[in-house]
Amino acid sequence: MNQPAFSFEPGSAFSLQGQTAIVTGGAKGIGRAIARGMAKSGAFVAVFDRDLEAARTLAAELVAAGFQAQAWGVDVSNEAAVTAAMDELVALTGQIDCLVNNAGIAIRQPSLELELKDWNAVLAVNLTGVFLCARLAARHMVKRQRGCIINTASIMGLSGGGLYPNISYQSSKGAVVNLTRSLAVEWAREGIRVNAIAPTWVRTDFIESLTAQPGLMARIAAMTPMGRIAEVDEIVGGVIYLASPAAGMVTGHTLAIDGGFLAQ
Repeated sequence: MNQPAFSFEPGSAFSLQGQTAIVTGGAKGIGRAIARGMAKSGAFVAVFDRDLEAARTLAAELVAAGFQAQAWGVDVSNEAAVTAAMDELVALTGQIDCLVNNAGIAIRQPSLELELKDWNAVLAVNLTGVFLCARLAARHMVKRQRGCIINTASIMGLSGGGLYPNISYQSSKGAVVNLTRSLAVEWAREGIRVNAIAPTWVRTDFIESLTAQPGLMARIAAMTPMGRIAEVDEIVGGVIYLASPAAGMVTGHTLAIDGGFLAQ
């Protein structure tokens, strides 16, 4: 692998101009914010989501605002569907520069009551889906000897939680952290960087059932040094950094975006 020339210039170091980026689970919540941020940073954004109509709505909004985007209806746990969507994207743009593995689900149940089908459903999306998308994207990236993959892990993948039972989610996100390390090492000589973000609780529909529980969000805020949960746009900057030329020597890293939660 040839070492790419890089000279830090603030105007271009964090630009994604000319890149093609996939955001899975990109139609809503954190994924939507990431897709918007990457488009504004210059990337052509492929919005992959099981909710095709929501993905199309976002892509249309981005195009109307002067950015580049297109939507695909994709279940990340379906290898054939992911393969077809990525092949169509490459036929359209000629490349995949960045994959943001953001799609995820949670089934919050006590371990003694969690049914196997629910355990399997969470791992199918949160872990197997991340692996499938990473592997399929890397097959395109390796041909050009460059690319980056950013996985959405969680602070729950780096801690034991304890506020409420969520064993399948925590297990899947812990696995994503080590999957990130392993793929980073395996693909480094292929020019592919693999990193992750580990967000804290973020104000989206994903935690709606938690915000409805009396006192829970106050307890979370009290456990967080910054005293609050995150707003969705506060997650975007870390992703843009990891996708940008500025992070050209960064791989195998999990970036906590957590208001200091894990520093305690």
